[in-house]
Amino acid sequence: MKNGELESKGWNTSSVPRTKCSEHLVRFWKDLHDDQAWRYEELCPIELLQKVEIDYQAVPKDELDRVAWFWRRQPRALKALGLILWLTAAVAAPFCVIIPYLAVPVLIACTALLLLTIVCSVRWRRDYELSISRLLRAR
Repeated sequence: MKNGELESKGWNTSSVPRTKCSEHLVRFWKDLHDDQAWRYEELCPIELLQKVEIDYQAVPKDELDRVAWFWRRQPRALKALGLILWLTAAVAAPFCVIIPYLAVPVLIACTALLLLTIVCSVRWRRDYELSISRLLRAR
């Protein structure tokens, strides 16, 4: 159906955000190849402030709450899932020669899920580092 046909049938097409799939894939690719050099150690906010010798009571509470919220959102399950997927891929790889119709789809699915876990972790880390930087500037 074209836009005109949808509108004539009573559909409101102006409220639907139009993002192209290619835009999502480009963002995914950039996040996958993002530089993995982190600015801060992966510590909880209080430990990080103690490491840089800043009293946590001297920083604004709302900024500290924001950083703590990002810390609680850390994708801890992704680490375990990534390990399971790596092991599954390692076991499935030799079977690609023996039983390719079964092992190849498993290998492709594991690879796709591993890439997704990497991107999710990078995006979380970027958000966490931005909130830490904001916290340090606010003191």
